[in-house]
Amino acid sequence: MNTVARSSDADISAHDRVYRTLRTRIMHGEIPPGAALTLRGIGKEFDVSMTPAREAVRRLVAEGALFLSSSGRVSTPELSNDRIEELAALRALLEVELASRALPRAHIALIDRLNTINMTVAEMVSKRDAVGYIRTNLEFHRTLYLRAQAPAMLAMAETVWLQLGPTMRALYGRLRRTEPPNNHRLIISALKAGDEPGLRLAVRSDVTQGLRLLAG
Repeated sequence: MNTVARSSDADISAHDRVYRTLRTRIMHGEIPPGAALTLRGIGKEFDVSMTPAREAVRRLVAEGALFLSSSGRVSTPELSNDRIEELAALRALLEVELASRALPRAHIALIDRLNTINMTVAEMVSKRDAVGYIRTNLEFHRTLYLRAQAPAMLAMAETVWLQLGPTMRALYGRLRRTEPPNNHRLIISALKAGDEPGLRLAVRSDVTQGLRLLAG
């Protein structure tokens, strides 16, 4: 009985480790759109059995981070223009509201933290590090939105980021960005000034402009 329980606990732990690692990779654009993943390959990389590998993939498919074809092929999604537009609109709705809710709690320490993260964003841009850019860009947004104290809304926003991760990597390559996003500076300025309309506009522009370029 105890042996079975320990084995079950080990499977849960292994599944969670595989799930979290793959989820982070997908969200940060480390895996390009349309890339195939196999249970055998996942099991070999993480040194786990097929059961935790299958369970991790099942969860990621349910979240829209991976696509399961009728033939059983598992891959990162290749989004249509309509789907990109839909997810851009979702980002605008959710993230503008999160930023607005965060504004009354935007103390000096938060603004200083956002400035620091934005300097790292600029560094990643100068290095042309696409994955580093996506990671630090999302850190900038998450740090602000945590102040909204709206965990359900933030979880929904993160699911959208997860579905967009591979596409964001493709977008970065197309934009050939050489400077950090100006909208981040506008977000910080609006927070300092307590300017809610300016904050909402800056966030909406930041989360949709690039995606709509890609969809266009």
